[in-house]
Amino acid sequence: MSTISTPPSRTSGALQAGRPIAKADMIEGMAKGMAVLESFDTQRQRLNATLAAERAGITRAAARRHLLTLAHLGYLETDGSYFWLAAKVLRFSGSYLASARLPRAIQPTLNRLAAQTQESFSAGVLDADEVVIVGRSGYEWKSSSSGAVRVLAYGLHLGARLPAHATSTGRVLLAAQGKTAFTQWLKGRSLPRLTTRTVIDIAQFRAVIERVRVDDFSLAVEEHELGVHALAVPLRNMQGKTVAALNVVASPQRLSAQDMQRDLLPLLLDAARELRPLM
Repeated sequence: MSTISTPPSRTSGALQAGRPIAKADMIEGMAKGMAVLESFDTQRQRLNATLAAERAGITRAAARRHLLTLAHLGYLETDGSYFWLAAKVLRFSGSYLASARLPRAIQPTLNRLAAQTQESFSAGVLDADEVVIVGRSGYEWKSSSSGAVRVLAYGLHLGARLPAHATSTGRVLLAAQGKTAFTQWLKGRSLPRLTTRTVIDIAQFRAVIERVRVDDFSLAVEEHELGVHALAVPLRNMQGKTVAALNVVASPQRLSAQDMQRDLLPLLLDAARELRPLM
């Protein structure tokens, strides 16, 4: 019996799956509908049928029917020509965060670490070429010389998607894939430059991931966002499989990269060991 086992993707031609399935069991209409829904992102917040078809890898006629159906069901809003996501899509993320074991297991630890250090902590999982934030500390602050308090690091809200190649969390999760899977992940891929410090050379990036495998942690200095550096360690279950990554972000003005590694890495490693039976 033939199966479909291609890797996940959120780009054009998105009719792909995460695990093998018998072709007879595959509901093509559902797959196409989900591909259309996943076509919306921060770069393309509004799509017409032509754009949705291009991004989902289906015909314009099929894209139009799926857009209209999703709008009828309340998952999209429309002005008659363009479509955009409606608040109803948050039901999926809300149900995941309320019912999945991982977010609930790690939340007390994230809050404790933040209260202890006054830094921002989060946890993420890998989805194709992005890290999805599935947990973050309840306390997010940074004290300035004026005494003001502000949220540190743009985009670290629940459900946020961050580029794996430029984040400490992403690098920990990529290193956990193993060399063969990582080589497949890199195949034909270009690494976008997000800041002047982002590693975009493929050979150099391979070396970075190999270093993460040896160190069992990742330190990314202003590669995703200027003025922010981040440290991450793997979260493993009792079988030794990495299921997520635990991360802390800080300002270079508050803590140097060396200070982070000296003062915060032991806390992350201790937390990862404590969480292991819960993963």
